[in-house]
Formats: sequence, C-alpha cells, structure tokens
Amino acid sequence: MRPRPPIQGRGIFSGTGLILTGLAATLAALIFPVWSYSGQPAGAGANVVKAEAVATQYGPLSALDQEFVAKVRLAGLWELPAGRQARTKGTTEAVRTAGAHLVEGHAFLDQRVRTVAAQLGLTLPDEPGEQQRGWLAELDAARGEQYDRAFANILRVAHGRVFSLVAQVRAGTRNSLVRALADDANTTVLDHIKVLEATGYVDFDAVAQDLATGSTPPAAGSPGASTASTGPGPVVPLTESPSPAYTLPPATASPPPGS
Repeated sequence: MRPRPPIQGRGIFSGTGLILTGLAATLAALIFPVWSYSGQPAGAGANVVKAEAVATQYGPLSALDQEFVAKVRLAGLWELPAGRQARTKGTTEAVRTAGAHLVEGHAFLDQRVRTVAAQLGLTLPDEPGEQQRGWLAELDAARGEQYDRAFANILRVAHGRVFSLVAQVRAGTRNSLVRALADDANTTVLDHIKVLEATGYVDFDAVAQDLATGSTPPAAGSPGASTASTGPGPVVPLTESPSPAYTLPPATASPPPGS
C-alpha cells in the first residue's frame, strides 16, 4: 500500500497560526498596561481627582487645595509673632527688616486667606501646630547672634517647604480663588525667602538637607550645625504684585563674612 502523500498547505496553516498567536500576544501586551496601572482602567486617576474634589462656583476644590488654604493660615499664626519679635530682638538691621517683611506679608496673606476660606465655606485653624509652637519657643529662648541665626534658619526652612506646596497647588488647581491665593502666596513667600537670605545667616547646606530628607536641620549653634556666615549676595529687586511693596535690606546691613 502506497503511503498517503502529505496534505498540501498544512505547513502554511501552521505558520499562519503562529503569526496570529504572536500578533495576539503583542496586542495583549500593549493593552494590558493600560488596564493594569494601579489595578484600574485607563482614566481611573482622573476619576479619583474628580471624586476627591468638592464642587464650588469657583471651580472644583481638591483635597490639596484645602490643605494649602489651611497651611497659609497656619503660617500666619506663628510667622506673624515671629516677625514682630524679630523687629525688636534682632541684633542687625537686616534681621529686623526681615521681621518687618514677615509682619507685613503675613498680615496681608492672613486677610486674604480668611476671605477665601469664607467664600469657599472652609474652617481655618486658629492656633499654630505643635512643631510651629516649638519653633517659637526656640526663638523665645535664643539671645544675641544666636537668635539672629535661629530666626533666619528656622524661617528659611519653613518658607522653603511652603514654597514647594505653593508651586504644586498653583500648577494644578482648578479653583480660581485658590489660584489667586497661590499667586499672592508665591509673591509673599519668595520675598520672605530673599530677605531671610539677605541677613547673611542662612545655612544653605542645612536648607538643602531639609529639602532632600524632609528633616529639620540642627538648630544654629547646636552640635553638627554649620556656623559659617557667608554674607548676603547681590540684592535682587522685586517685581510689582498685589501684595504690599517690599524693599530688600542693603547688603551692608548684614554681618561681615566670618563674623
């Protein structure tokens, strides 16, 4: 009995099947990440944002927006008294000028944030947080140049943290009132950063460490703290803004390098 000849085309069909299988696997690989990101389908992130936001006539109010409004109020609750203290307790004109900027700037922002909170129906804190009270206690206990250094570094670190939050909120908020408040906060906080740095007492290594690790740098004069005083850099003129007009202290008002 003669052997049956092979069926023509079987190899072709087998090869086609492999190609189709490969295409299906590739398509699945392309589709899978879209549906598997965080275990949710595409667009789930946007849905979460919408779910967390509160509808207002000024636009959606997110959880981050509400946190920002509260932190603007908290900043004023402790930086206003710190600024008033520096106007009389600071030993250099630059430190006293920085204190005056804090008083003027946070008085302005506090009025703005209370107006915004009322329009959005938000309840604001009425006393500083535990860490902020600790900073005020540290400033109360400091004297002379130790006070100048503590004031400049504590306030510079605090403003650096807030500055990052302001940028994040301003970039992403969909609420017009929060957007305008972020504009005012950005101008005021940047001014305060500049005048604090103009004192010549800011330890930039410690500030960088705080931003990198989120930990509070060692207090001025404590073990491990830098005590170098480099003096201020060139004075940078400020642009006009809806907040009060500020004038940076002259560089000669700061302590000389190495003091």
